[in-house]
Amino acid sequence: MLANNQDSLKRTPLHSLHVSLGGKMVPFAGYDMPVQYPAGVLKEHLHTRASAGLFDVSHMGQIALRPKSGKLEDAARALERLVPQDIVAIAAGRQRYAQFTNDDGGILDDLMVANFGDHLFLVVNAACKDADEAHMRAHLADDCIIDSLEGRALIALQGPKAETVLAKFCAEAPAMKFMDAGPHEVAGIKCFVSRSGYTGEDGFEISVPAADAEHLAKMLLDNPDVLPIGLGARDSLRLEAGLCLYGHDIDTTTTPVEAALEWSVQKSRRSGGMRAGGFPGAEKILAHFDGGASRRRVGLLALGRAPVREGALLFADSAGGEPIGQVTSGGFGPSLSAPVAMGYVPASLAALGTKLFAEVRGQLLPLTVAAMPFVKNTYKR
Repeated sequence: MLANNQDSLKRTPLHSLHVSLGGKMVPFAGYDMPVQYPAGVLKEHLHTRASAGLFDVSHMGQIALRPKSGKLEDAARALERLVPQDIVAIAAGRQRYAQFTNDDGGILDDLMVANFGDHLFLVVNAACKDADEAHMRAHLADDCIIDSLEGRALIALQGPKAETVLAKFCAEAPAMKFMDAGPHEVAGIKCFVSRSGYTGEDGFEISVPAADAEHLAKMLLDNPDVLPIGLGARDSLRLEAGLCLYGHDIDTTTTPVEAALEWSVQKSRRSGGMRAGGFPGAEKILAHFDGGASRRRVGLLALGRAPVREGALLFADSAGGEPIGQVTSGGFGPSLSAPVAMGYVPASLAALGTKLFAEVRGQLLPLTVAAMPFVKNTYKR
């Protein structure tokens, strides 16, 4: 049965490389992916914070949105019918974080949108990519050509030494700032490069033709400062950075305001803005902006050493009673050498320093509402 399940999993263009490097492969979003390598999650996490880590994120979806009119603004305005972000204002060579929303204001997926001059380049989550493409085809096909870029891999080079490593293969890399994105040659290979990632560290994401992916990955790994990093450390890094994981910290039941993502919605799309509303769930989302939401995603620091995992119920006091919220992501933060978590609590209990309690193995353990990110980010602004 296990063998059959393994056989049904998709493989990224770097699958053989993962196996050759001793990657422990596990099912993830329909793909056979490395959760860790022989160094282990702890060392991989700390190496990324101190040096540079290489991640395979080829399971994510890459989509080009091309305006049928030939005018990029038409594609941007079309996409604004599905997201609450200002897409028109994304300058050429820049990218922006966005969310697809539903009619109830919930989040269908979160994504990155880049302006490549004549088209928009989107990166969406692996588990949602088929639904996202269908969603766009259903709503944008009159105005845009939706081109799923199946023949590409995606690798992320993250950490304080990422720039130095990539500069040997891409002369433009050092000049790029956080959220710059566009076509660049890397080791003579035509790639799409963005200065971004999901670790809280400075770094780059590189979209490369699938046929060239293993060759490029090996060249980067030849640098002694670079180690391969699996999904385990990717998760602990993004948790320390206070970043949401779709399907856990955000989903179809959470609005951007509840999720503490107000910063991602520009004033032009809010009440009184030039292009206010016009996206699914606008009435509810804008009401949350104007009047506040009843609950909020917060950071949580455990006062003890026991990790507080996803699903743990939260309580207002040590007596228990009715739960007031739930942990959506949690684990051990290697950089802090302490447990960290995120979850949803009533807005009245979301202030920094508020003491709460989490149920862990039948015991109520104390937590404090804390600022995020838990580890200061190092983006190159």
